[in-house]
Amino acid sequence: MERVTDVTESPAQPADRAARANDYDSFAEAYAADTENNLINAYYARPAMVALAGDVTGRRILDAGCGSGPLSAALRERGAVVTGIDASAGMLALARRRLGDGVDLRVADLNDPMPFPDGTFDDVVASLVLHYLEDWGPALAELRRVLRPGGRLIASVDHPFVAYGIQNPRPDYFATNSYSFDWTFGGLSAPMTFWRKPLHAMLDAFSTAGFRLSTLSEPQPDPAAAELFPDGFRDLSTKPCFLFFVVEADPAPR
Repeated sequence: MERVTDVTESPAQPADRAARANDYDSFAEAYAADTENNLINAYYARPAMVALAGDVTGRRILDAGCGSGPLSAALRERGAVVTGIDASAGMLALARRRLGDGVDLRVADLNDPMPFPDGTFDDVVASLVLHYLEDWGPALAELRRVLRPGGRLIASVDHPFVAYGIQNPRPDYFATNSYSFDWTFGGLSAPMTFWRKPLHAMLDAFSTAGFRLSTLSEPQPDPAAAELFPDGFRDLSTKPCFLFFVVEADPAPR
């Protein structure tokens, strides 16, 4: 699921409110409209994912956490055969509106088994979704299972330095910990909870699940954004924001 970075930190939430955290159904339309053409998503996160995917002509790609489908659409335009999953039925309804009936879209949670046979896909893209999970292990194992041997997982997450920097007080960098804040879109406020991991813990999780690191990227925003978002472009060009990985499934499944 794509995201923006304007956040307001919130105090510890009551149990009932925490249980509703990360509920994109509550603001799907407003969120999709905001992220469609903004700096962080349209001119940074999505172009970076597309560039890392490279030539996708004819490749079977699972968009894990597809949201309203902008990355799926970009990959399909480049010749990929795309399947999308997301935990939010509201976001998938928007993706269906964008992509039509020719794309397989399913409600599925990364914490649960994937509804696909082994080796279904050549690639998986997971744009800004893994940081919703405390434990990456089960999700990565399933993504590895549905990839063919040698297939790629292309993923992006909050850069650990950024997540560390916005937490107050700053926690132990080497610990895995959560942080919560409120997003507001179209007058609707929604509680969000993310999990920050140190870089070595991310790499260990990929390795344990049967992936080999191919690329670790800290890209620059699209130069076209310099005139559209001059202040934000300068800031994004000089500070870390997201971290991008390309990891390859081991030839023999574990």
